[in-house]
Amino acid sequence: MRRISSGMNNADVQYRLRTHESKLNHSNNQLGSQHRIQQLRDDPIAAGHLVRYQSYKGRVDTFETNAQVLTERFSVREGYMNDSLQILHRVRELAVQGANGTYTKDDLANMATEVDELLKELIQNANAVDQDGNALFAGTNTKTTAFEVEMGNVPGSAIPLVATVTYNGNVDSNKVEIDENQYMNVNNSGNRTFWSEHQQLFTERDASGYQASADSVIGVDGHQIEIKRGDNVYAIIAKINDSGAAVKASIDPVTNGLNLITTDPRQLWLEDISGTTLTDLGVIAGNDQRPPYNLAVNAKVSGGSMFDSVIALRDAMLVGDQEAIGGRVLGTIDQSMNNLVTRVAELGSEYERAALNITRNSNTSLNVTQMISTEGDLDFTKAITDMKMLDYVHQATLSVAGKLYSSTLLNYMR
Repeated sequence: MRRISSGMNNADVQYRLRTHESKLNHSNNQLGSQHRIQQLRDDPIAAGHLVRYQSYKGRVDTFETNAQVLTERFSVREGYMNDSLQILHRVRELAVQGANGTYTKDDLANMATEVDELLKELIQNANAVDQDGNALFAGTNTKTTAFEVEMGNVPGSAIPLVATVTYNGNVDSNKVEIDENQYMNVNNSGNRTFWSEHQQLFTERDASGYQASADSVIGVDGHQIEIKRGDNVYAIIAKINDSGAAVKASIDPVTNGLNLITTDPRQLWLEDISGTTLTDLGVIAGNDQRPPYNLAVNAKVSGGSMFDSVIALRDAMLVGDQEAIGGRVLGTIDQSMNNLVTRVAELGSEYERAALNITRNSNTSLNVTQMISTEGDLDFTKAITDMKMLDYVHQATLSVAGKLYSSTLLNYMR
C-alpha cells in the first residue's frame, strides 16, 4: 500500500529519472566499448562462454607464436647445415682426387691446405649462433661454444693445426607446445648433426656375475633408466634396449663385458645420475668428468665425428698416404655426408610440421574470434536504435516533470 502525499509525485519522478539515466548510461557505455556485456549480470551464461573463448584464443595465439619461432630457428639451422653439406662435397672431391694415385706428395700437401681451411669453415658452422647469441648446435646449453678446438703439432706441417674437436653442449632437448597438450621435441645436439659413424663401446670388465647393490638411475643418450637393487647385467641390457634411447646394449660373448652401440651416427652419452652402476660395469670412469668424455680408460671406443674424418684426410694428405685416403678416410666422409643429409631431412620435416601448425592455429584463432564476436560484440543497429528511444523517453520525462513543477508559491498568493 502506497501512502498518498504531496511529495509522492516528486519522489516518483526522481526515481524514474535516475532509473532511466542508468539505462541510458549503460547504452552509452556499450556503444563506447563496442561490447554488449558490461557486467557479468548482463548475461551470466554468455559471460561465462566469453571468458572461456578469450582464454582459449590466448592459448591458440601462443601456440601460433611458438610455431612461428620454431620455423625461423629451423630456417637458420638449415642454412648452416646445407652450407656444411656443400663443404663436405668439396672435401670428398679432394679426397677422390688425392686417392687416384696421379698426384705427388707435394701436390697432396697443397690439397691439405685447402682441406684445413674447409675444416675451419666446418667448425665455424658448427659453432654458429642465432640472432640472440644462442648456440645453434649445443643442445640446451645454448650459452656455450658448441665445439672446442685444440691445436697441436701434425706430422707434415710446420705450424700447429687443428688436432681435436670436442663437444661442449649436451643432448637434452626442448619441448615446445604447438597445440593443446601437443609438443614438438626440438633436439639440436651437435654430436648428432656433425657426427660420422655409429659409435661403439666395448668394456673389458667381466659383468656376468654383476648385481646392482642398490637402486640407482643411469643416463643413456639423455634417457633416464631406473636400475633396481638385484638387477643383473641382462636386466640392465633389457632396460637400456627398451628405454627408447638410440643405443643398443649387448653382452660380449668373449669377455662377458657390456657392449654399447648407437643405432645411428651420434656420440655416446653415458652417466650415473645416481649410484655407480655404469662405473661398476667399467663403462665410465665415474662422475668426476662430464659426458661424453667420461668413458672408462680400459673401454675401447670407435666411431668419430665428421671433424675427425676431415682431420684424418688432411693428415693423410700431409704425409702422402694415398692408400688411407682412398680407404677408410673416404668411407667416413661418405658416412658424414649421409648423416648430414639425414639430419637436414629431419629438420625439413620438423619445419613443415611447424608451418602446418601455424596455418591451423591461425584458422582456429579466426574461428574463436568469431565465437567471441557472437557472444560479446554489440549489434550497433539495435544499440543505436535503443539509445535513441531511451534518449527520446528521457527528454519526454524531463518535459513532463517540468510541467509538474511549474506551479510556485506565487500562484496561491493572488
